[in-house]
Amino acid sequence: MTFTLYMVRHGQTILNSYNRLQGWCDSPLTEKGTNDAHSAGKHLKNIHFDAAYSSDTTRAMKTCRCILFENKEYPKTPKRKTLTYFREQSFGYFEGNDATQTWLMVGAVHGCRTYNDLLDKYSLAATRDLLHEVDPFKDAERDEDYWARIDEGFDWLRKHHHDGENILLVSHSITIRSIVDRYAPELRSAKNGPRNGSVTKLSVSDDDVKVEYYNHHLDNETY
Repeated sequence: MTFTLYMVRHGQTILNSYNRLQGWCDSPLTEKGTNDAHSAGKHLKNIHFDAAYSSDTTRAMKTCRCILFENKEYPKTPKRKTLTYFREQSFGYFEGNDATQTWLMVGAVHGCRTYNDLLDKYSLAATRDLLHEVDPFKDAERDEDYWARIDEGFDWLRKHHHDGENILLVSHSITIRSIVDRYAPELRSAKNGPRNGSVTKLSVSDDDVKVEYYNHHLDNETY
């Protein structure tokens, strides 16, 4: 059994535009963010979707609605449903903080000044545990807990979908790049996050995930 999963990063939000961490907290789409969402919809307009999901954040839900609106089968496109498994990583105490400042605080004791410095020295997975260690409330998501959630989400999709189906899923930057980093590390997604409104295509089988393409957002790219 194999189905196709089109993962789209939500459109730009107000917190994105200010370079602030935005995991389980939320903020509205900017005008550019709404355009990002409609652009993704136009790129995917000829895809017949058997189901459509988003995380439970308003930024993902609105992006999903915009994508379905642009589809050639609208208004007969499937009703959007919420999957909390594919939320963004939780940043705990640091939710809404300036991203540059936060990663400087996390990296300082490790001789790193930026998020990319941490990625160079450690790994994407390690940054979650390092953030959890610095969080005074220990609410930032640990890597083990993060992957337990994501893996449960893939298992849920496998249980509820059939061979040959096309599934739309609107998710988040680190969630998408983490999945791609795990299954196609040669794409170097850890240091090159997906653009707002970009599309990543996955082929999901009973026991594997294959990345067909990552971070497509240009009109002349394949969808």
